[in-house]
Amino acid sequence: MKHNFEDNADLITHLKKGNEKAYSFLVKCYNHKLCVYANSLINDSAMAEDIVQNVFVKTWERRHYLSPDFSIKSFLYKSVYNEYIDQYRKNRAVTKLEKKYIEALDNIVENDNNILERLFLLVQKEIQNLPPKCKDIFILSKQEGLSNVEISEYLNVSPKTVEAHITKAFSIIRERVGYKINMNTYTFLLLINSGMLFFS
Repeated sequence: MKHNFEDNADLITHLKKGNEKAYSFLVKCYNHKLCVYANSLINDSAMAEDIVQNVFVKTWERRHYLSPDFSIKSFLYKSVYNEYIDQYRKNRAVTKLEKKYIEALDNIVENDNNILERLFLLVQKEIQNLPPKCKDIFILSKQEGLSNVEISEYLNVSPKTVEAHITKAFSIIRERVGYKINMNTYTFLLLINSGMLFFS
């Protein structure tokens, strides 16, 4: 008998029964999306993967407590957020900007847990569409983590030129992506300016 795991209630029912195919479907369906979300919280892809892995393991271990009446998708996103709070954020001070950023993400996920991945994918697309020089400098800065001085020495251009290209890249991405995402301007600017959504 073929099971419809895309149906929320059916998926949870089979998870509760210990159906490993249902669990495999769950991981395949949500792993990437949850990693994008976790990385947006912690800005560390390796730790983000650890968070998501922990969530999947705990979900399987506690599957008997799942209820077919609630959304497994919302449950997973909230679990990732809680895992981040419990394991990583509690041991360090959080700046006011980080707090606002985290609250904004939590609010987004609470209302539409697909919008974060849509935003991430749109940003990736627009990075590839940047003018060549601007794109190269932006990637060196945001993906490779080089300082403006290091980039200027590597490309044999002035630090001011590097800064100008990075500023231009931010401006282009904000302009091209902003109108495609249904969220308030403050939240959108907070997510984009944080820099945490540019690379996973």
